[in-house]
Amino acid sequence: MIAFLSGTIEYLGTDTVVIDVGGVGYEVKVSAEVSGALSAVGVGNAVKLYTYTYLREDQIALYGFRSRDDLALFKQLITVSGIGPRGGLSLLSVMTADDLRFAIVSGDARMISRAPGIGKKTAERLILDLRDKISSAYAVSDDPEIAAGGIDRAGAGGRDAVSEESSPASDAVEALVALGYMRAEAARAVKKCAKQNDTGAILQEALRYL
Repeated sequence: MIAFLSGTIEYLGTDTVVIDVGGVGYEVKVSAEVSGALSAVGVGNAVKLYTYTYLREDQIALYGFRSRDDLALFKQLITVSGIGPRGGLSLLSVMTADDLRFAIVSGDARMISRAPGIGKKTAERLILDLRDKISSAYAVSDDPEIAAGGIDRAGAGGRDAVSEESSPASDAVEALVALGYMRAEAARAVKKCAKQNDTGAILQEALRYL
């Protein structure tokens, strides 16, 4: 298992980078976000990527990420049926790791399905499979009500995946969604207002961020 590669950029494409490590060139598949970041670094300059080794009978491939955090999320994504390494990179090409986690925790299938090759049903399966794992491992907020988000962990029924035992925070998220904001960005704005205990106050302050 190759945990990371540290060397110089020999070649950079839209979804592939070749890293020269001590005279050996490693071809690594990367997301559009990583490719853009490496473009800013430039060919011939030093770089470090955390890697995942994909091994099958007829294929060996390396996938590279700028942080252990991104790599950890990628490993979770590819455990979901219908999302292989290519799908994982597609998701991380259109959203940051934090934005994707917000979308999963807040049940925003529409945002997730923006990724090429990820349809609505796959996005819903992703939410169903990973929401509890990400909610427990990655706190959306210091406020436990927002971290739980009033989210229906059964993943079905209720007010668009929000349980009937709502909190002021979850009510504010729903109000922002009704106003046309993406659920993930609504949750992120509400997170900044976690100290408020009134739906109206949270909503008013969240709208300033949006």
